[in-house]
Amino acid sequence: MQIIDEVQPDLGLSPAEQARRSQIIAATLATIAELGYRRTSFARIKERAGLSSTRLIGYHFGTKAGLIQAVVTTALGMRDRYLEERAAGTTDRTAMLRALIETEIEFARDHPECVRVLREVAAHADDPDGWPVAGPLLSGFRTGRIERLLKQGQAEGAFGDFPADIAARTIAQSIDGAIDAHAGNPGPDLAAYGRQLADFFEQAVAPKP
Repeated sequence: MQIIDEVQPDLGLSPAEQARRSQIIAATLATIAELGYRRTSFARIKERAGLSSTRLIGYHFGTKAGLIQAVVTTALGMRDRYLEERAAGTTDRTAMLRALIETEIEFARDHPECVRVLREVAAHADDPDGWPVAGPLLSGFRTGRIERLLKQGQAEGAFGDFPADIAARTIAQSIDGAIDAHAGNPGPDLAAYGRQLADFFEQAVAPKP
């Protein structure tokens, strides 16, 4: 299973402290991806990370909420870097929409464990011991970004006249559908699926003659 190898550094930490934090975050990601959110405990994380005690997790992250916050922000940061690497320098709104759709789907292909973790955290956002910001952040993060892109394109005349909020939710749900379809049947080319989905929405949001 491919797990995040690079965790964004926190200012003020020694190299040893940062390495330990990264080790714990990677172990948490792997454990949630394999066992699910509910079955992930400090004891299981300790075992996977090869720690001597669960107290080390508390030392570096304080509480479960602190650990989940670090896991979510790391996963989202990885997804953002993945998109930026593929859309670098793109200012055309249509090209940006295509890149967003295609790379969201390709990210799920290349890093399925990361997608599973984000979905697991979102599905258990009601956990009283979890990070309370996780639910609103994950539910609105991607849809909000798509909606802003659509509104910017409309203001510039690149896109037609339509409800941007509804279109954003439709695009996000279609991306999720592609990911779910691939999870159930990994055979089809997910990148080709993404290109076809981008083709469809490029036509759907284009200005009408």
